[in-house]
Amino acid sequence: MSDTRRRVKVYTLNEDRQWDDRGTGHVSSTYVEELKGMSLLVRAESDGSLLLESKINPNTAYQKQQDTLIVWSEAENYDLALSFQEKAGCDEIWEKICQVQGKDPSVEVTQDLIDESEEERFEEMPETSHLIDLPTCELNKLEEIADLVTSVLSSPIRREKLALALENEGYIKKLLQLFQACENLENTEGLHHLYEIIRGILFLNKATLFEVMFSDECIMDVVGCLEYDPALAQPKRHREFLTKTAKFKEVIPITDSELRQKIHQTYRVQYIQDIILPTPSVFEENFLSTLTSFIFFNKVEIVSMLQEDEKFLSEVFAQLTDEATDDDKRRELVNFFKEFCAFSQTLQPQNRDAFFKTLAKLGILPALEIVMGMDDLQVRSAATDIFSYLVEFSPSMVREFVMQEAQQSDDDILLINVVIEQMICDTDPELGGAVQLMGLLRTLIDPENMLATTNKTEKSEFLNFFYNHCMHVLTAPLLTNTSEDKCEKGFFFLSGVCGWHLSCLSYGCQVHSVSCSFFLLDNIVGSNKNNTICPDNYQTAQLLALILELLTFCVEHHTYHIKNYIMNKDLLRRVLVLMNSKHTFLALCALRFMRRIIGLKDEFYNRYITKGNLFEPVINALLDNGTRYNLLNSAVVELFEFIRVEDIKSLTAHIVENFYKALESIEYVQTFKGLKTKYEQEKDKQNQKLNSVPSILRSNRFRRDAKALEEDEEMWFNEDEEEEGKAVVAPVEKSKPEDDFPDTYEKFMETKKAKESEDKENLPKRTSPGGFKFTFSHSASTANGTNSKSVVAQTPPASSNGSSSKTTNLATSVTTTKGSLVGLVDYPDDEEEDEEEETSPRKRPRLGS
Repeated sequence: MSDTRRRVKVYTLNEDRQWDDRGTGHVSSTYVEELKGMSLLVRAESDGSLLLESKINPNTAYQKQQDTLIVWSEAENYDLALSFQEKAGCDEIWEKICQVQGKDPSVEVTQDLIDESEEERFEEMPETSHLIDLPTCELNKLEEIADLVTSVLSSPIRREKLALALENEGYIKKLLQLFQACENLENTEGLHHLYEIIRGILFLNKATLFEVMFSDECIMDVVGCLEYDPALAQPKRHREFLTKTAKFKEVIPITDSELRQKIHQTYRVQYIQDIILPTPSVFEENFLSTLTSFIFFNKVEIVSMLQEDEKFLSEVFAQLTDEATDDDKRRELVNFFKEFCAFSQTLQPQNRDAFFKTLAKLGILPALEIVMGMDDLQVRSAATDIFSYLVEFSPSMVREFVMQEAQQSDDDILLINVVIEQMICDTDPELGGAVQLMGLLRTLIDPENMLATTNKTEKSEFLNFFYNHCMHVLTAPLLTNTSEDKCEKGFFFLSGVCGWHLSCLSYGCQVHSVSCSFFLLDNIVGSNKNNTICPDNYQTAQLLALILELLTFCVEHHTYHIKNYIMNKDLLRRVLVLMNSKHTFLALCALRFMRRIIGLKDEFYNRYITKGNLFEPVINALLDNGTRYNLLNSAVVELFEFIRVEDIKSLTAHIVENFYKALESIEYVQTFKGLKTKYEQEKDKQNQKLNSVPSILRSNRFRRDAKALEEDEEMWFNEDEEEEGKAVVAPVEKSKPEDDFPDTYEKFMETKKAKESEDKENLPKRTSPGGFKFTFSHSASTANGTNSKSVVAQTPPASSNGSSSKTTNLATSVTTTKGSLVGLVDYPDDEEEDEEEETSPRKRPRLGS
């Protein structure tokens, strides 16, 4: 038996009774030694891999449908289908199957599916005719016909025989003629019987019967029969809806009559399945599987026919992007594309690729930019759905477009910024659209789906683009809500206000259709400790939570770019302002953001946290929470437990030295005592190392001045500060943080040598209830009255007369953690000795002292 190859698509039926495309290849019928029998083999046309290897079992029921389909079940709940490109190929494989099973190729099903009990029953019965004898198609026989159709549904073999009888005698058209007569005579009883008959025929699950019932000649009468459900007091009006209410809108006239007929048929059959027929019971789930397949393959044909009509698609795009097109017409065009993209999901992968590439070539992305900015909510929603199809298909295609666009357009009209604007300005109280758009943004900025090309530039190029052109738009609501001046005045960013331009945030938008302004809150929740206030609006809090979720994703996946952004904008400090929100979910989002940062165990982040005293709002939130055992309490405790378990020394030292007095009373967990133990163990370890060093190396001659180092660290962290955003490192464009450390080390060594002869620091004097003033008197500067420098905690910057001075705002209880500035040459051994020589009052008081 020679191999015959035919081009086919392989489908499997999933749990949702939908057909999944497994690929395209060529089918052959050949003997397979391992399976010990004739088998169907399908090899992929792309790489020759084996898509299907199925033995032609003599007892398996194969069905031939619509001239180009062969469907069968391999096992329980595992259905397979081969869709042939040509009828001739289907006929040839069907003959091979029938030859193996000893059947006549003229049949459309090779076996009867019967269970054991039914098989035994039929063995005991005398031979019967192959077909069921149908009653004559008359009004007075309708009850008998209904009883017959209903009785065969429980028997697979009787269902098959009834289907053959209905098909051979042209019985369905005769029944529909009776329906018209009953309706004219207002014969309600007859109409109820016809409902049962037509519903039962649909449950026979026979494709050849569907082709008759869903033809233009019969389908409306079929719908009419299904209106007269005996369980309803009044019949439904489905035909009225399909003919009068449901309007077929042609955005561009469709000249192909076959395509028009296929579209009408598919809509009506989908309506019958989804609306008219009741939801099938557990015992009827498989009754309509062929109906599902009928709709599926219709959709495949529609998309293929539209895609091949290049003139049609070109005309649609021309009108969509034409400024002269009115809003109603554009709405129809967008809805057409939404349905078109939804139908395209039925295509096999390579055809779907070609489909979306065709749309991209015709300009779908620039068109989306226009329609996503329209005021019409329905249009924006449809455009978002289309955009989601494109992102799901190829994130790289969208990224490539926006990067090319950035070279020709301003940031204001970039597609990604349009998407961010829609997310920020979502008017839905539950932010349903914003959640969808946030997911799409996350897909676009996910490095995992960025192509690994030969030059590997997509990730770096796109992330550079995103952080330079889009990140400021995304974080605008967050920065606005947590800025000091806005917090003091009680202003906040309201969802629905334009977050598009930063200038709009300050002065009110003059160019956008959405009114841009700030709104004063009546009920602002403040913190008793620092009087910072947070948005007390649920919709705004939800928006900020979404933005924080996206930023948290960036921390996990964009190590370098997000690190620079956090430092430049002092972003973590701003985020932690939200720990004061009355909305616990928002406080948890802020805490989760910090937890991800600490989870990286990056000493650069650790220095930033300790220098900024950024644990204070977290600890304040824990203390304010009191003895309540809730999610916030557990999340904060887990944060500190992680630091203890991972033994992050710089953070452990900072927490113990500054906050232990406030935390030592918490005894329901051993986390904080554990941190203290870790801290003391590290001190003992350093003391042992110090004792093992020869005394000459510990003399003052060879020791660096810890106080000078502390001052120098403060200088370094504040040298590059920007006025806006309190930046603590250089911007992304200037330099990489990692590259600063060698230069900083050289500066430190020069400063150290210049200050070896300086006098010791004066003891701290309390200057205000919340601050301490540390004055560094240097021998040279004291004599000359110049170069005096002071670091003032929580006091405004000031300059001394005739001298060059520099001041820095620090939090109340901040101290420079010994050894925390990892990477600078500062040995804990030396500092421990300083600690022994100096008196304890030199230390800054801890929180709660």
